[in-house]
Amino acid sequence: MDATQTSLSEKNRRSAIAAGMLVLGMLGLGYASVPLYEIFCRVTGYGGTTQRVGEVQAATIKTTSTAMSVRFDSNVNSALPWTFRPEQAVDKVSVGARDMAIYIAKNESSEPVVGTATFNVTPVQAGKYFNKVQCFCFTEQSLKPGQTMRMPVLYYVDPAILDDPETKDIKEITLSYTFYRSKDGKAVDPAISGS
Repeated sequence: MDATQTSLSEKNRRSAIAAGMLVLGMLGLGYASVPLYEIFCRVTGYGGTTQRVGEVQAATIKTTSTAMSVRFDSNVNSALPWTFRPEQAVDKVSVGARDMAIYIAKNESSEPVVGTATFNVTPVQAGKYFNKVQCFCFTEQSLKPGQTMRMPVLYYVDPAILDDPETKDIKEITLSYTFYRSKDGKAVDPAISGS
């Protein structure tokens, strides 16, 4: 083998190693993308993702004299034999003031059923300013046959929404929940999972 062939063979080997590392990196990024996207959405409020705050942080927020309407929406996936609705469809709140919404779920079946709720906020730009102090979302809720449960959501709208050029004209926010049947601690959407 001459020097040219050795040099070409070495270049090919390096290219193969680089391509292999690129494939492994892309595979790792693919696995990490869902948790990274969730973190990004929680931090930025992207896609209508609300913020979670503790009682201590919520207690430091100043209430303003500006009022905003908060609309409550409820949906149930067809695989879950529940009815689910907000106790009150719309609430008028002072920006910065903590408020509570109540949702009511009822198991309409003859067997115990576990459900899990997902949520979003619209308009999506308001997501980063809608703060939940307490919520039933992403927690399995088990209802016995015919059982009704009241589920509170403690929240406030951050006054910073009034200073953001993208959100300062928002007068109404919609908080929407969808309940899915839960299987092994995860929400199951038959349209996606094939169940």
